[in-house]
Amino acid sequence: MTVGTQLQQTIASAQSVSASLKSFALETQDQQAKQMFNSMAQNMDNVVSQLQARLDYVSTEEPQYKQQ
Repeated sequence: MTVGTQLQQTIASAQSVSASLKSFALETQDQQAKQMFNSMAQNMDNVVSQLQARLDYVSTEEPQYKQQ
């Protein structure tokens, strides 16, 4: 498994976590919990952005990791 593939899988997992947190925020009536879930989802979105930037960098610097 290449670094590029591992990054893609990690990005997908992080996106899934973010979606789950957003869903939790919508489902709860507790405002404090809602705020916490939204904050955590925003943090995960930032992680996804950073991972995507790393994947983009790896793809340009290492031709063997370029997507087919």
